[in-house]
Amino acid sequence: MKMGKVIIFSVALVVMCLGATAQVHHVVGADRGWDPTSDLVSWSSGRVFRVGDQIWLTYSVAQGLVAELKSKEEYEACDVSNPIKMYTEGLHTIPLEREGKRYFVSSESENCKNGLKLHIEVMPKAQGITNTKFSTLSDEAAAPTTPSASTRYGHSSVLMLTVIFCVTMGLAY
Repeated sequence: MKMGKVIIFSVALVVMCLGATAQVHHVVGADRGWDPTSDLVSWSSGRVFRVGDQIWLTYSVAQGLVAELKSKEEYEACDVSNPIKMYTEGLHTIPLEREGKRYFVSSESENCKNGLKLHIEVMPKAQGITNTKFSTLSDEAAAPTTPSASTRYGHSSVLMLTVIFCVTMGLAY
C-alpha cells in the first residue's frame, strides 16, 4: 500500500509540473563575457530571449561599466549620458521581466563604438510544455565552442528529479 501511495504521489507531481516552462540563463559573450574581444552580435544572433529568462553579465570594471539605455538612438550613438541603469560591480544577473527591447552598452565610448554593446528583444514566455535541459541544440549550433552560453533550468527538471528520488526511495524500502 505504501508503494501505491508513492506512485500516485509521483504521477500527480509529474502531471502538475508538465506545464512548467524553462528559464534560460544567457551568459553574455559566453566564455569571454562582456569584453572588447567578444563578438556580441554573433553571440546574440539566433538566441531567443523570453520573459522569465536572465542574462548574466561578467566584465572587468577596469575596461568600463555597463550602461542600460532607453532607446535605439542612444544605443547607436553610444550615448551613456542618461542611462536607465549603470552596472558597476563586474558581475550581474539581470532578470528579463517584461517583453520589449533592451539596450546595453559599454560606458567607455571607444569600446562601445568598437561593438561592445548588446541589443536584445525579449519575447513572451513560451506556452505549453518546454523541454528542459542544460543547453539546447540551437545554442550549441550558434556557438559550438561555448555550450555553456545558455543554461536551462526548469521547475519540471527539479520536480522530476524529486519524483525519481521518491520512487527510488520507495522501491528501496
